[in-house]
Amino acid sequence: MKPKILESNDTFKNIKSYSVDEILAAGGPTAFAEKTGKTFENMLKVMENAPKPEPFTEEEWADLMEQLAKDK
Repeated sequence: MKPKILESNDTFKNIKSYSVDEILAAGGPTAFAEKTGKTFENMLKVMENAPKPEPFTEEEWADLMEQLAKDK
């Protein structure tokens, strides 16, 4: 079963990638981030508003708990 974030194949298609040379030409990682509007504060806001990651589905949790109970 794929996690929800991977169900769509276009997850990262709208994100532009940059080469090391482009980042260094901008003055380094910090200067590059500031020039592109990706500040530490913005990153924190995005992370705080992101849904909590759930490593297992309810069914997987039930299977794991059942297996754990058998192994005791």
